[in-house]
Amino acid sequence: MILSRTARVLLRVAAGLGFTVIYVPLLLVLVNSLNPDRSSGWPPPGLTFRWWRTAWESAGARDALWTSVKAGLGATAIALVLGTLIAFAVARYRFFGRDALSFVVVLPIALPGIVTGVALNTAFRTVLEPLGVGLGMFTVVVGHATFCVVVVFNNVVARLRRTHGALEEAAMDLGAHSFRAFADITFPMVRSALVAGGLLAFALSFDEIVVTTFTAGPGVQTLPIWIFSNMARPQQAPVVNVVAAVLVLLSVIPIYLAQRLSSDTASGGKL
Repeated sequence: MILSRTARVLLRVAAGLGFTVIYVPLLLVLVNSLNPDRSSGWPPPGLTFRWWRTAWESAGARDALWTSVKAGLGATAIALVLGTLIAFAVARYRFFGRDALSFVVVLPIALPGIVTGVALNTAFRTVLEPLGVGLGMFTVVVGHATFCVVVVFNNVVARLRRTHGALEEAAMDLGAHSFRAFADITFPMVRSALVAGGLLAFALSFDEIVVTTFTAGPGVQTLPIWIFSNMARPQQAPVVNVVAAVLVLLSVIPIYLAQRLSSDTASGGKL
């Protein structure tokens, strides 16, 4: 499609405004984390790492960070197993309800988070509490896995649909059993998609707050929940800015790596 010079300029201006709205607030969070003024006055009278040292010494922030990491790793592990198995079933086999299965897997990420949270909270209290399992880390991991499965599934199924099953059949014709064909042929082709899906799943879990609010027990506090609960405390405002800046930086890394790996996957590259 050929656009006029005026249309190209307008599109660039619109894109610039959009990126400004998205990224300038994030930059302000980073600047405020270095602001020596406790009330985050603007413009900053100077720069300091005082609040970064305070945040590092905060036991609550460290515990919340570790809780988020554990929840993210647990949800990612579940998502990798379930997402990969479902992707292979959908991409490699024909069976009744295949399209319905794909829809059901993708649906959780499209639903509002509060709907998913309320549904999971009700299900956990109805099913698990009579068995003696209350809300806690386990329910947080399961809750996060419900939408983390989607990103793994999408990455793996997209890669499998670009990979013909004849390669695996040829390996088995040459004497390789199913597991050997998977290890030598299939896994190297989907490895980058698995890593990209896992990184995205971890990033989604690490940032999640709505579903976590409904699935975490009183003793479980992830980093986003810690930030939200401390925002109204004036004495904690500088530390909250630091933790928010760290959260942004930690979220950027897996998303960037996943994007690079997805690009390699789309071009047929290998990790």
